[in-house]
Amino acid sequence: MSFTKIRMGMIGGGKNAFIGAVHRMAASLDGHIEFCCGALSADPSTARESGEFLSLPEERTYTSYQEMIERESKLPEDKRMHFVSIVTPNFAHFEPAMMALDHGFHVVLEKPMTLTLEQALQLQRKITDTGLLLCLTHTYSAYPMVKQARQLVKENKLGKIRKIMVEYPQGWLSTMIETDVALAAWRTDPEKSGKSGCMGDIGTHAAHLAEYISGLKIEKICADLHTFVEGRRLEDDGNILLRFDNGATGVLSASQVAAGEENALKIRVYGEMAGLEWNQQEPNTLLLKWLDAPAQIFRTGQSYLHPVTKHNTRLPAGHPEGYVEAFANIYNNFALTLLASLNGTKASETELDFPTTDDGVRGMRFIETVIASAQSDLKWTDF
Repeated sequence: MSFTKIRMGMIGGGKNAFIGAVHRMAASLDGHIEFCCGALSADPSTARESGEFLSLPEERTYTSYQEMIERESKLPEDKRMHFVSIVTPNFAHFEPAMMALDHGFHVVLEKPMTLTLEQALQLQRKITDTGLLLCLTHTYSAYPMVKQARQLVKENKLGKIRKIMVEYPQGWLSTMIETDVALAAWRTDPEKSGKSGCMGDIGTHAAHLAEYISGLKIEKICADLHTFVEGRRLEDDGNILLRFDNGATGVLSASQVAAGEENALKIRVYGEMAGLEWNQQEPNTLLLKWLDAPAQIFRTGQSYLHPVTKHNTRLPAGHPEGYVEAFANIYNNFALTLLASLNGTKASETELDFPTTDDGVRGMRFIETVIASAQSDLKWTDF
């Protein structure tokens, strides 16, 4: 059997769920993935209503993830889903992911990967044991200009990396909105979000982006965390000093109480000869700033870009590509890798470029280390 499409099931992401709709749009963008079934809410009536709204067959609209995985695994090979996309809050990642893998299904998973580091390590071992794929949606690493930045570092255009500065300010939690807004309620609840708030939610994105572009690994952390909104149970602001495995230093700042900010993720990487700058809210532009020459401006869609960048670009120059397209790049590379496996061929290095359980484990170690550092009297904490 030759496969041209793969079938996706979804856990979570029903009516009024923001991120589920983004996942479905992204998965459908390149034509490799067909949405075939779902357990779209923990509430049975909402699950059924969501399935009907999304035109899923009634018999493949499930009211629990356990029912979906069990019943899908019993369908003929040419009908059942190939993978499941899990778009639930953090506390509901681990069990459905493990069950899906136990039944032979590949997994796409929201970040952070799990509620605890131990759960992340268990998932990593399960992936090793089963040989199945797990893709983690660190979306910001999939923008075309982020791919270009990574290639410039790989080609040693900057020289040895000396300093990385990454910031992610948001303002949406500047007041106590968690009493009224469901999206804020679970993100600020340690039982549902985990032991970190701001750093678990957006600090992990900043840390992953720093490692992804630079090719370096964080080795040491010195963290200062704070909760500004009275009554909030998890931190909503933090600043971290970083040391990387080549001796480079770094600063990571993340805040969800930066009043007036939207999603102002920005990274600067400085080497011996040049520096890079990229801003998520202006994602189609990358600056390369030379020590002894005028700065260069790279723009999405241009012919001079690296082939990896072009692979992750859909539109001609001047037509902006944004968040959904970056999300779609992760799904596209995952789908191409899975299709290669199903068809008995080997995925290319470019197609294999999506976050995996290794990134998920590093994300959970980052959270654990940040919390340990913030609670310690020591200046530096080993990653």
